Amino acid sequence: MWTTLLLIAVSLALGFAAWLLFLWAVKSHQYDDVERPKHRMLDDDDEVRDTDGESRRRKERTDENRRG
Repeated sequence: MWTTLLLIAVSLALGFAAWLLFLWAVKSHQYDDVERPKHRMLDDDDEVRDTDGESRRRKERTDENRRG
């Protein structure tokens, strides 16, 4: 009986540790898109540029990333 309780406690502790590890990974941006930057050079440059040379679309993307 005590081994069953021990195994339940160990499994709950491992599950909680995995959950904390997942939260850390999300908060430290480990799930960011790593494929997009190498494909960005293939995008069209037809968009309107601001006076500082940065595109509006890129500014909107960074503003959305900052909010979320």
